[in-house]
Amino acid sequence: MPQADVERVRDWIDASERIAVLTGAGISTDSGIPDFRGPKGLWTRNPEAEKLATIQVYMADPEVRRRSWRGRIDGEFDWDVEPNGGHYALAELETRGKLLCLITQNVDGLHQKAGVPAERMVEIHGTLQEYMCMSCPERGPIDGVLQRVREGEEDPPCRHCGGILKTAAVSFGQSLFPGDLERSEWAARECDLMLAIGSTLAVYPAAGVVPLAKQCGARVVIVNGDPTEMDALADAVLRGRIGELLPRIVRPAA
Repeated sequence: MPQADVERVRDWIDASERIAVLTGAGISTDSGIPDFRGPKGLWTRNPEAEKLATIQVYMADPEVRRRSWRGRIDGEFDWDVEPNGGHYALAELETRGKLLCLITQNVDGLHQKAGVPAERMVEIHGTLQEYMCMSCPERGPIDGVLQRVREGEEDPPCRHCGGILKTAAVSFGQSLFPGDLERSEWAARECDLMLAIGSTLAVYPAAGVVPLAKQCGARVVIVNGDPTEMDALADAVLRGRIGELLPRIVRPAA
């Protein structure tokens, strides 16, 4: 990555007062979490797994639910990982008073673990750290439900209403949580710089915040390991390992 490009983006960050960030799976790959749609992504290699991540299949098929809960117990979606330099660099934007909002498509909780406060976050695709009932408002930390699975409940029902439980991550075909898209679009309209990091920018409506920010006058910077669907509209595109690039551009200029 040419140093001149890094310095140019760093200067933009230094001059900005209201930075909005959209992150995708690519920011967490340096922490050991595989992405989904990249060249070696989980769903690229196994399209059937993507089909099983639909809400209609989950709700209709008890065996899919049993497989899903078993996968959590077996560690399929519970990686014992820590934030990397990219996560910590974005937390530094908050420390510097520049972060307006961090919108993440990720469900791994690593931004919060790195120090980004909840009030600055929109987990637009939900989180794997909580469960939700599909029939009533019941929601809470996932650990209690996982313990029930370990104790033999293969498809544990809601203890309040008997409804179907699932993780609070948004599945295909499931609506986003109320207010999340509105808050994300507000950040896109209000920011003076949009950083799109580790996302193919192919999944809507989350990806729509990037062209919205551009239309409202913000600069757009894309940081990713591979080309994205919106490279052409960006003011700058930085290609490389995100965990190494972000600390370089977030560090204040000397």
